[in-house]
Amino acid sequence: MAGRHTLWVAVLALAAAASPAHAQLFGDDEARKAIIDLRERVEVQRRQNDARLEKLGQDLARMHEEAGAPTRRALLDLSNQLEALRQDVARQRGQFEQLARDVAELQRQQKDVLVAFDERLRVLEPLKVTVDGQEFRVTSDEKAAFESALDLVRKAAFDEAGRAFAAFAKRYPDSGYQPLAQFWLGNSLYSTSAFKDAIDAYRRMLQLAPGHVRVPEARLAIANCQLELKDSRAARRTLEELIKAFPQSEAAVTAKDKLARLR
Repeated sequence: MAGRHTLWVAVLALAAAASPAHAQLFGDDEARKAIIDLRERVEVQRRQNDARLEKLGQDLARMHEEAGAPTRRALLDLSNQLEALRQDVARQRGQFEQLARDVAELQRQQKDVLVAFDERLRVLEPLKVTVDGQEFRVTSDEKAAFESALDLVRKAAFDEAGRAFAAFAKRYPDSGYQPLAQFWLGNSLYSTSAFKDAIDAYRRMLQLAPGHVRVPEARLAIANCQLELKDSRAARRTLEELIKAFPQSEAAVTAKDKLARLR
């Protein structure tokens, strides 16, 4: 019973070490040592019992060979000892087999815990992404949220996309995706005719990343919003600033055409 008690102490120690509530995934060295020690002691005991069993058998055989057969009482006593030893050996072997099963189960549980822990680490570990020439790190949740919102734009679900990008901007204010989130928020709002809100989103994008590759597009989009709001003077000024700041951009080519028509 002492061996089984030690085993379950080890089992409980390992279970506690593997518990997510305690997050002690790497604190099970003592439990493993206890299990290994118990296994070794059971094996030593088994070998000792086997040796005793063999010696008793040899003693019995020698008693028959020696002159003068052993008394009935001596044979009975020796037979009882032999039977008790056989039972002890059987019990020890049963404990060893149960121990082997318990160790296998503990190893399986520990493997499952470590696999789950690795998966949680992968979720939390920052990922390196490159978008529009900009390289930065994000969490997997952050990346999934941005791509989910962008997918709504691809599906032309602009109302939902606007809400998704607004939620993203609020949840991840320091994200490397933030300038793009504002850009696509502006595009989504523009597509739902929320022109004033779209201008605000584009301007936040310009403030966050004035050197971003999509800045010329954002300036042109602001001008388009201003035209939709019938503010030709503001639109003309925005287009002129765009052409001056980014003369070689495709947005500047479009801006020149719009400016010509405004005059």
